[in-house]
Amino acid sequence: MISLVNSPEYANHQTGSHPENQQRLEVMINYLREKGEMEELDIHQPKPACDEDILKVHSNTYLKSLKDFIGSGGGYIDFDTYASPKSYEIAKLAAGGAITASKLVFDGYDFAYSLARPPGHHATASKAMGFCLINNLAVALEYMRDEYGLRKFMIVDFDAHYGNGTAEIYYQDPNVLYISIHQDPRTIFPGKGFVEETGSGMGEGFNLNIPMTPGSTTSNYIYILEKIIEPVLRKFKADFYFLDVGFDGHQEDPLSSLQLDDDFYPWIANHMKNLTSQMVLILEGGYSTDAMARSNLKMIKVLKDKETHEEWQPPGKMVVKNETRKIFRRIQNTFSPFFTF
Repeated sequence: MISLVNSPEYANHQTGSHPENQQRLEVMINYLREKGEMEELDIHQPKPACDEDILKVHSNTYLKSLKDFIGSGGGYIDFDTYASPKSYEIAKLAAGGAITASKLVFDGYDFAYSLARPPGHHATASKAMGFCLINNLAVALEYMRDEYGLRKFMIVDFDAHYGNGTAEIYYQDPNVLYISIHQDPRTIFPGKGFVEETGSGMGEGFNLNIPMTPGSTTSNYIYILEKIIEPVLRKFKADFYFLDVGFDGHQEDPLSSLQLDDDFYPWIANHMKNLTSQMVLILEGGYSTDAMARSNLKMIKVLKDKETHEEWQPPGKMVVKNETRKIFRRIQNTFSPFFTF
C-alpha cells in the first residue's frame, strides 16, 4: 500500500518566478491524474506540525526570528531563500506532511510519500537556506523517536545538493545514519558533503557522503549505490527508513550538472523497496517540471508494484567512469573502520 500526502495549501507559500514554486507540485499532481494514477493512491491531507514538534529540531531563537521576518511581510531571507506572508504556516504544514507520512508507515502502509513544499534538507537548527525554512524530515524523525520510541533511523538522500541541514543536525548522532549522493560540492551549493565529512564524536562513521562528478549518469549512480547501500543497511539495522527525494540530478534540470535520466528514479525506489519493505519518501528539490512529472510517475509505479525491476539495469551497456570507481575506493578506505563494502 502506498499513500500520497499532499495539500493544495502548499500553493500559499508564494514564491513567484523563483525556481522553487508551486508549479513543481501542480505539474506532478496533474500528470499523475492525467495518467490515471491518483485514483489508485490513498490520498491523505497533512496536519501542520506544532511549534513543540519543530522546537525539537530548531532553536527557539531561530523560530522567533523566522516568524518575525515573515510577520513583517517576508521577502528574501538570504540570496536564494524566499518567504511570503503565509510561508511559516505552510512550512509547518510541510513538516506536518512528513509527520503524517511517517505515522502512516508506522501504522501499516508500505510507503507514504510527502509531496510537499517548501523543501527542508538545507535548513539547519538555526538557519534557513537553500529554499528551505524548516527541516521537514528531521521534524518527522524526532516526532517518531519521541512518540513511538523508535531508536535507529536511516536516511538516503539523492537530491543533487548535499542536505547540509540534515547532516549537521545529526552529525554527532550514532542512531541516525545519513547517506547522501550528490554532485561534487566543489561545483555546486552548498559547498559541503565531502567523503571526509563522516560525522563527529559518537556520530563518527554515520554521515556517509558520495560526491559525484558533474556529468555522472544513471549507470554511475547504480554502480556506486549497489556497492554501498545494502551492506551499510544490513549492518546498521535501522528501525525506520526515509528516502529524501530530489529530482534535480536529472539531465534536464537547470540547477545541477548531473546527467541522470528518467530510469534512475524507479531504480532507486525499487532498490530501497527490496531492502526495506517500508519507508517514508519526502520531496526535496527538482526544478524541471517535465522531468519531475515523468520521473515521479515511474517511481510511484514501482512502489505500487505496477512495474518491477528485480534485475533491472538501464538499457544498453553500463558505462562507469574511472572517477566513479575512484570515489568508491575513497569511500571504502575512509569508512573501513565502520563498514565493509
